Amino acid sequence: MRGSGVVLATLVTLSSAALIYHRAHPAIETEWVTYTSGDEQVRGFIALPQSGGSAPALILIHEWWGLNEWAQQNAKKLAKEGYVTLAIDLYRGEVTAEQETAHELMRGLPEDRAQRDLRAAFAYLQSREDVQKDRIGSIGWSLGGSYSLQAAVQLPELAACVVNYGRLLTDVSLIQQIHSPLLGIFGGLDRGIPVNDVRTFERKTKEAGKEIAIVIYPKSGHGFINENNAKAYNAKDAADAWEKTLAFLSEYLQ
Repeated sequence: MRGSGVVLATLVTLSSAALIYHRAHPAIETEWVTYTSGDEQVRGFIALPQSGGSAPALILIHEWWGLNEWAQQNAKKLAKEGYVTLAIDLYRGEVTAEQETAHELMRGLPEDRAQRDLRAAFAYLQSREDVQKDRIGSIGWSLGGSYSLQAAVQLPELAACVVNYGRLLTDVSLIQQIHSPLLGIFGGLDRGIPVNDVRTFERKTKEAGKEIAIVIYPKSGHGFINENNAKAYNAKDAADAWEKTLAFLSEYLQ
């Protein structure tokens, strides 16, 4: 297992390789798929790289707005980087642009159902012939970042996990269940997830012997990666976070 210092060092050096891979594989296909989660048939949006064989894969988890166009666009961007990307739909078709409605949707999301959906998405990707079964990771933003971290707890075979300003764990027994390397991206001005909480999580995770890299952008707040978030978007930090994400994924999934 690589140390977190090595992870941080490779984030910059590998970003150029990830961008070259993007240029070499620009074509993608997209479709809506259905698969089983418990007793339900659920849908997801999948973006497929034109790699001509099996490829690493990602479970993409949306923000509290639901599986909207922005989430789908990120799935497409990741597919262009060579990842079979399944954007899951935790809200069962509900999408909103209103903050009050988004808050209600988030509060009404059953935790056990969401965790079941994560396991179902992983199983679905493993069932696909175009997926490298030992190279499946997760990525999410805000609400989705929280559930990306949950995926690392729920799925011992997960190969990589990216948490963009998601709610963190405090229970050491849950942290000990994590087996995948983690990349955490946060804003230093995020009032909901203070820097002290991020550093505490980082310390507890390292003490548990887990591999983690944390990046904090001092001038950004919650939601700074989403260009549709006019109040929080920081173009420079968002671009840098994307490059670091690609480098991390390239390190552990390519």
